[in-house]
Amino acid sequence: MLLVSAATYVAAVLFFGLMGLLFMGVVELYNHGPQDRPPAAVFFELFWVPVFFTVPLITMRCFAEERRLGTLETLLAAPVGTTEVVLGKFGAAYFLYLLLWGGTAGFFWLLSLFAPVAGLVDPGPLVGGYLFVALSGLLFVALGVWASALTRNQGLAALFTVVALALVVWGPRLALGNVAALDLPSLRPVRELLEYARVFRHMEDFTRGVVDARAALFYLSGAGLALVFGVFTVEAKQLHT
Repeated sequence: MLLVSAATYVAAVLFFGLMGLLFMGVVELYNHGPQDRPPAAVFFELFWVPVFFTVPLITMRCFAEERRLGTLETLLAAPVGTTEVVLGKFGAAYFLYLLLWGGTAGFFWLLSLFAPVAGLVDPGPLVGGYLFVALSGLLFVALGVWASALTRNQGLAALFTVVALALVVWGPRLALGNVAALDLPSLRPVRELLEYARVFRHMEDFTRGVVDARAALFYLSGAGLALVFGVFTVEAKQLHT
């Protein structure tokens, strides 16, 4: 249904338009002089911009639209369980997320074609960056699916998703940089937990070719937990109705 929905193609056009502008900004940066990092590392540093824009768009309709139209009950009456329904919604949204991000590889192909400078398109940061996108996307999309299950209003679902993404992406970074109390010995476990959850550090490690299994575990377990909450939310809403 996502592939035949007009909203999907509107989101795709907006996504590639935004990513094209970001990529042009990265290329323009290298026109001013040599940089310490390859373009791929700078490009993926801006991952949060399309994430905050795209994930709410592709997930807000997952359950909110079904509940608004009254078709969720019919869907759950099919010979499948709630878990299968939630996983199906998540799988479709995640597939679209990967499809959109995969299309941005064409930017680097064009860069290598028209600017064949040695080391400009380094495969290491490129592969690491897309691996980070794939892993982190599991958690981001799962949060969006869960947010969509919380309400029948698509706008609210998108707002819940943005708030959840902000807490995950920016929360640890802001807390570590602004909360002086975290330096206290008694709060050391909290600080270590926030350090572990720093998404920007994960991104930097992946684009440097450092694939940390702890980061992979963070996204896999976080996505699993969000989907479990999504299943419970859908079941609770169904019992309430």
